[in-house]
Amino acid sequence: MKDTKYNLLENINFPSDLRKLKEVELPQVCKELRQFIIDTVSTHPGHLGASLGTVEMTVALHYVFNTPYDKLVWDVGHQAYSHKILTGRKGVFHTNRMYKGISGFPKISESEYDAFGVGHASTSISSALGMAVASKLKGDNDRRHIAVIGDGSISAGMAFEGLNQTGVSNTNLLVVLNDNNIAIDQSVGALKEYLTDIVTSHTYNKLKDKIWKFLGGEKDYGYHIRSMIQRTEHIIKLTLLKQSNLFEALKFRYLGPVDGHDVIHLVKVLKEIKRFPGPKLLHCVTVKGKGFLQAEKEKTKFHAPGLFNKDTGEIIKQSDDKDKPLKYQEVFGRTIIELARQNDKIIGITPAMATGSSLNLMMAEMPDRVFDVGIAEQHAVTFSAGLATQGFIPFCNIYSSFMQRAYDQVIHDVALQKLHVVFCLDRGGLVGEDGATHHGFFDIAYMRCVPNMIVAAPMNEEELRNMMYTAQLDEISCPFSIRYPRGNGMMKNWETPFKKLEIGKGRKIKDGEDIAILTIGSVGNHVIKVCEILEEKGINAAHYDLRFVKPIDGDLLRQIFKKFKKIITVEDGTIVGGMGSAVIEFMNDNLHEADAEVKRLGIHDYFVEQGKQSELYKECGYDVDGIVKTVKEMLNYQRL
Repeated sequence: MKDTKYNLLENINFPSDLRKLKEVELPQVCKELRQFIIDTVSTHPGHLGASLGTVEMTVALHYVFNTPYDKLVWDVGHQAYSHKILTGRKGVFHTNRMYKGISGFPKISESEYDAFGVGHASTSISSALGMAVASKLKGDNDRRHIAVIGDGSISAGMAFEGLNQTGVSNTNLLVVLNDNNIAIDQSVGALKEYLTDIVTSHTYNKLKDKIWKFLGGEKDYGYHIRSMIQRTEHIIKLTLLKQSNLFEALKFRYLGPVDGHDVIHLVKVLKEIKRFPGPKLLHCVTVKGKGFLQAEKEKTKFHAPGLFNKDTGEIIKQSDDKDKPLKYQEVFGRTIIELARQNDKIIGITPAMATGSSLNLMMAEMPDRVFDVGIAEQHAVTFSAGLATQGFIPFCNIYSSFMQRAYDQVIHDVALQKLHVVFCLDRGGLVGEDGATHHGFFDIAYMRCVPNMIVAAPMNEEELRNMMYTAQLDEISCPFSIRYPRGNGMMKNWETPFKKLEIGKGRKIKDGEDIAILTIGSVGNHVIKVCEILEEKGINAAHYDLRFVKPIDGDLLRQIFKKFKKIITVEDGTIVGGMGSAVIEFMNDNLHEADAEVKRLGIHDYFVEQGKQSELYKECGYDVDGIVKTVKEMLNYQRL
């Protein structure tokens, strides 16, 4: 039976189908597209609010521009669901973020309409500029290039670097600024306030709009006069705004702000913009979660709400949610408050992830001691370094995959100067449905090769608390990295008294005789179950939790290699340079008489796609069954 909700959308599979419609039909397409996203995401969880806010913008862009010949680049990708649906993936959109399904973000290998793969913020302007310069060099002068970036993402340094070069590039590039005053949490900083001033300057915008419409009556004459007005427009702004336009100062032709939800007006504006040469910026004002009341009201909660009732907006909790232990993120958030009450030198820092990291808890109690610096990981690290030079102890909480963006600052500004900064690397390991752009499996490898760095990973929540406690002690005089996974922990009763850990010392979880299994981090909990299964089969496996990969526990490794001929290392991270590599390096450098076979389990040399964590552990071979299988192979134990 035909679904009357999607009368127009059911016949749109590609932008070429969209362009066959009349402009007056586009609002209905937007209505159907928005409902399609709500219907699908309510039962197949993904990023809701951002994509609801860009429906009209997406329809207008694909309607006016000749994609995929014209290059449309999305920033981050949270806002690109409409784009995916309109570009050949409507029929498989229900597999979004699922194992072996489509990616939750634009991805070059997935579609020719995905001009650039994204997942991290602030890359759109630079990549689109590269494409625009390439077109210019090849003589494709009629090809247009569009970068869609949010007001949160444009605050990052990389976005300004892209704007800076674009302004003098004389390329055919349009930057569409999706200004909804929020990323995941509320946007922060002076640029956010500047954009708000532009949007709320009714006198200037009303006068500009009237002049623009009046001079557009005659196509040719009006076009030339409009161009003249734009060249002298800064005089009006200086008078009415008492400041020049930032984007025009960077030599962009600035247009806006315009209503990002008026699709017919957007089409008219975009058609007119196509006539203008050189760099342009269209400032669109949108509402995150537009068209779904609950998402408009609770923007942070409905950024990625999980399962929800599309009629009532109620978020559907899993039946056992109330019985689960807290997430590691919540344990971190509560623990740093405890520590900060005892130590007034502790400062919390996050690059636009206050809620995700649970630093919002400390922000509520101690607002003067938590800094959300916006989407600016490089700045977050060096800002932390500056605080550390003055005796403070910054807890710089950055997702593991986002810390990659600030690697130079970690080395040059913190480690080289041996500053006491505590790096809390959230979402370490395989994070699940967000996929390749968000998995945090490189951090053990990239942190352990940095001099002066302590690198640790807790096996459970109690260990996380103890590592945080140890990391803030005055006797620590160097950077300290703590990585922990996304999601729920294992312990309900984790609020034990703090215990100082000895730096570089591991522990024996279980004694054994047949084989040794070495772990670091939360994957050690898998091995507890593995040892139970092996015990039932008559195999007595020892289990060691290294805790620290740098400095590594040499005394413990000497004991292990002296006793065991079969050793397995298991880590939720890359085996290239990871914990297993550290163990083998130690054996090679220090234990010349060792006669042991070492098998490393972890993530091999490839990028892991999206899926549930359990599915990805199995794919990579270090779920419970995979570890048991490896033990079987190493011991040639056929009855296992």
